[in-house]
Amino acid sequence: FIRPIYAGNAFATVKSNDKKKCVTIRPTSFDPAEKTGGSAQVEKIEAVDVPNTSKFIKREETKSERPELGTARIVVSGGRGLESGENFKLITDIADKLNAAVGASRAAVDTWAEIPHSMQVGQTGKTVNPNLYIAVGISGAIQHLAGMRSSKYIVAINKDADAPIFQHADYGIVATWEEALPVFQDALSGLLG
Repeated sequence: FIRPIYAGNAFATVKSNDKKKCVTIRPTSFDPAEKTGGSAQVEKIEAVDVPNTSKFIKREETKSERPELGTARIVVSGGRGLESGENFKLITDIADKLNAAVGASRAAVDTWAEIPHSMQVGQTGKTVNPNLYIAVGISGAIQHLAGMRSSKYIVAINKDADAPIFQHADYGIVATWEEALPVFQDALSGLLG
């Protein structure tokens, strides 16, 4: 098997001689398969008797109308370039129109209290693999890129034409968020009504 390590910065080839293997795949790694009737063979196995040394303490869950960040097909993220946590309202408005999840850079999460750590995309946050990733005011630090660079299409909006995010973006807009986001919202309103 080939699997990513170090937040996707390297790949390891793993060989197992065990007869039975358990393999997990990141959400949204593949397009959904066509439904053809489900003819796969299912083999039931018995779990090995292992003493239970863990203890469930509690579950904390955040309810949201938006898709979950780790499995969303569209993600709109903001960074410190938005200049304040209050300006994330424009990000959430666009995400609502696109039925997208909202993400943030580590700089945004660490700077503004109103941006929760659960929104962080990056090496120390969540890894996302959407069809469309829109980065607004995100410079493209290596830590952030580790969590989103496998996105199918990346759109970057940043006022710095030399920002590293543009080296990874499929489409780039060199503009401030104040210039770009209202135009983007108007275009979406025209398309989506």
